[in-house]
Amino acid sequence: MGTREEQLQSFSKLLDVMDDLREKCPWDRKQTLESLRPLTIEETYELADAIVDNDLTEIKKELGDILLHIVFYSKIGSEKGAFDISDVCDSIVEKLIHRHPHIYGDVKVDNEQDVKENWERLKLKEGKKSVMEGVPTSLPSMVKAIRLQEKAKGVGFEWPDSTGAIDKIEEELAELKEAIAQTENDERVESEFGDFLFSVINTSRYFNVNADNALERTNRKFKSRFEHIEKSARQKGIELHDMSLEEMDKFWEEAKTLGS
Repeated sequence: MGTREEQLQSFSKLLDVMDDLREKCPWDRKQTLESLRPLTIEETYELADAIVDNDLTEIKKELGDILLHIVFYSKIGSEKGAFDISDVCDSIVEKLIHRHPHIYGDVKVDNEQDVKENWERLKLKEGKKSVMEGVPTSLPSMVKAIRLQEKAKGVGFEWPDSTGAIDKIEEELAELKEAIAQTENDERVESEFGDFLFSVINTSRYFNVNADNALERTNRKFKSRFEHIEKSARQKGIELHDMSLEEMDKFWEEAKTLGS
């Protein structure tokens, strides 16, 4: 762990390297804001994977990749005369100070929820027309649902406790079952299914569970257990499509006992 001076020196070195690459490397010279965008998205997902794995070494590496992208975008911005890394840093510092009046002002808060509610009120005062602004359209649907629900909670649109949220799951499940039983309208079934998923995601927050992380861990668990079925089938010289569900389930349960 470096001192603040060492940290600043490291960041300065990164800026110097970025200058060199932009001037001397054919690939780096060619990059634009648009060409970097898909690479940034990929790096962000790689960081997300490392976090789910709780791999601190990999998290460090992936953070470095994302920091490089931030510096890269800032370098391109400076070439366009639009902004540089100082403007980027100053902008976020200004916003953080403004949105934390309980630290840099005289506002009093009692808990985390008070902070979130103040944050949303301040954003509306800044000219936002809706508390829902700032949720990217292209976010994955589950992550978007979580962010929308968090923003609604920030202004008090929230069940007082988990009971209401759980009741909502049961209500939406009943409506989904009704839609499946009474109609061949796929759009209605899809709509009710979406409502059901949204209510399940919403309930997870009452138990301090991130639904996206929880589902990803289940995805990995499912993948591991299914791969055990495949491995077991190969060892016995059996083709998967020739196995009965009961035979597959036996290997599935075996995988569970092995900790998969």
